[in-house]
Amino acid sequence: MGTSIVITSGKGGTGKTTLTAGLAVALASLDRRVLCIDMDVGLRNLDLSLGMSDRALMDFSDVALGRCPLQRAAVAHPDFPGLYLLSAPMDLPPELTVDHVRAMLDLARPHFSYILIDSPAGLGGGFRRAIAGADRAIVVATSDTSSLRDAQRTVGELEHLPQVHLVMNRVQPKLLRILRTTIDDAMDTAGLPLLGVIPEDPRVTIAANQGKPLRAGGRPGAAAACANIAKRLEGKRAPILRIR
Repeated sequence: MGTSIVITSGKGGTGKTTLTAGLAVALASLDRRVLCIDMDVGLRNLDLSLGMSDRALMDFSDVALGRCPLQRAAVAHPDFPGLYLLSAPMDLPPELTVDHVRAMLDLARPHFSYILIDSPAGLGGGFRRAIAGADRAIVVATSDTSSLRDAQRTVGELEHLPQVHLVMNRVQPKLLRILRTTIDDAMDTAGLPLLGVIPEDPRVTIAANQGKPLRAGGRPGAAAACANIAKRLEGKRAPILRIR
């Protein structure tokens, strides 16, 4: 049975959608079957980060409400075998409940190794739907004080999950030195064990503007960090970038 992981944050701008796409590509590159579900109805940009813009005809609400089978609604990635996307609807049907979401995940687990759920930021109704039925969570934060404080609030809503980890994203070593801050301080503030650290990388923006997923290769950067996080999700040993 597959594992469903909700990727969330306390505020916008932390890069959780980019992380979702990066992890999906990395896990698919490890020959795992991965289903990405974009539940960020307000922004719905996961297709852009995956390089799958406008490929989806149906969305996750069609599957959750029984209007379309999962196998038909999930769109296969053109370049990464085993990677699929369920996009978000333009508007959320009012009849969609958290029970519908749980049932949809139960349908998906036998067919995928991982189900990655891109959650909307904040703690509203969209967040509650996104965490419904998740097996574990990844909270994404930056080194901003406000981001870490909001991450801490998010943790309080995830206490029912057996595994909740922190990923520090868009880390700038120079900024950390100026602020005299360490990753350990961030972990203490958020109150979470660290799963990975992703550096600020301009190639993320370049890939998104080109409509392509970020791939590992060349000098270390965001894609390599995502690949290491994927290995740790698999229970393998991989280095965590430690910046002081």
